[in-house]
Amino acid sequence: MKPAPILVYSVLRLLAFLLPLAILWYFFPIFRELWWLAVIFAALIGVSISMLFLRAPLSEASADLYERRRTRTTTGQEDAEAEDEVLDKDAEA
Repeated sequence: MKPAPILVYSVLRLLAFLLPLAILWYFFPIFRELWWLAVIFAALIGVSISMLFLRAPLSEASADLYERRRTRTTTGQEDAEAEDEVLDKDAEA
């Protein structure tokens, strides 16, 4: 069973943030005192990593979400059309 693309992208994105945060915290003692600065730098590094290396997972996740949304709206549209037909028949009679 293949995992959901949005789950894969979310986990990779989290790793792109947490791994630099752990490296900054462990190897640079100044960031242990200024934890908020480590978080900012880790966020910037994580965004950069995700922009450079996570394009394919983002595309798969976006395509999956689009497909789910499209199938959901088409089934809802079919229901709405069926209801309109019933109402039109009642209005004519």
